[in-house]
Amino acid sequence: MGCTNASTVGSIAEPRSTGGSLIDQHGRTIRYLRISVTDRCDLRCRYCMAEQMTFLPRAKLLSLDEIAIIAERFIARGVTRIRLSGGEPLVRRDVADLVRRLGSHVGHGLDELTMTTNATRLAEHAATLVDAGVRRINVSLDSLDPERFRYITRHGDVNQVIHGILTARDAGLAIKINMVALKSLNEDEIASMLEWCVAEGLDLSLIETMPLGAIDEDRVDRFLPLTEVFDRLSARFPLVRAGHRTGGPARYWQVEGTDTRLGLISPLTANFCDGCNRVRLTTEGKLYMCLGHEDQVDLKAALRDGGVAGLDAAIDAGLAAKPARHDFRIEAGSAPAVSRHMSVTGG
Repeated sequence: MGCTNASTVGSIAEPRSTGGSLIDQHGRTIRYLRISVTDRCDLRCRYCMAEQMTFLPRAKLLSLDEIAIIAERFIARGVTRIRLSGGEPLVRRDVADLVRRLGSHVGHGLDELTMTTNATRLAEHAATLVDAGVRRINVSLDSLDPERFRYITRHGDVNQVIHGILTARDAGLAIKINMVALKSLNEDEIASMLEWCVAEGLDLSLIETMPLGAIDEDRVDRFLPLTEVFDRLSARFPLVRAGHRTGGPARYWQVEGTDTRLGLISPLTANFCDGCNRVRLTTEGKLYMCLGHEDQVDLKAALRDGGVAGLDAAIDAGLAAKPARHDFRIEAGSAPAVSRHMSVTGG
């Protein structure tokens, strides 16, 4: 079927060449697809989810085979990097089969397959990820203190997470820690987190909290500008600007004399939209062009109703609707930029 049956973006510009390169209406080439394989997670991080979450019925989810078909179509059209995320991707049953299938494309159109995980189940999956062709992963970790980690995640065990990280590192995976900088909650740990990463041979990316979905706290109280954080860190660590790029939005500095890189992801204090090369596929098959907008196209319906031709038409409709920039704001009393939680769209 045509893209009008697969899309909820409304009236949009004519898409560029159907089935061709992935170029949006602003001339940006899309090379990076992030896929949420599940909206479920075994943690309940306070800045990400409400304590009582309602997850999607399993019947509404894309099958792993459908995820693979959609991903392979993006690879055929020029995507060179894919990141699997969630929720927590390793809680989805048989996700290893998807990793193996997509990993077979590394070196054959796909430059890299990566994953973002909370590492609670990483120890048991690390060898499988390496065997499938994954070479680096991101681990979400906001505190090394057991009690604070349990508070942030509502029930998590930081020792289980650290065990997963070190097991994965020893299995051959390069690991970057993703730490959301939270005012008056973990800001006093940021320097010690960087020290730990240096000691263990890991990279660290700091992330500003983003207004996605209703949570149980006021994000204004937790927003910590990374401009302030960087000033403090640069007074303590020898940081040298690095040209390293991973395809994502982070800007990197090298901790001089070490193998550790520090990345800053600053959607509010240092907007990175001009160079955006990413789109995101949700676990129910919706393709979002931007974290900060609700516009999306339904690739599940397009694939099921129209096959590859319908899928291509829906992808092109999405590209034509990709906005120039997000609308994130952190202000007292303001509603989230979008109603969906981060776990729905994927990291």
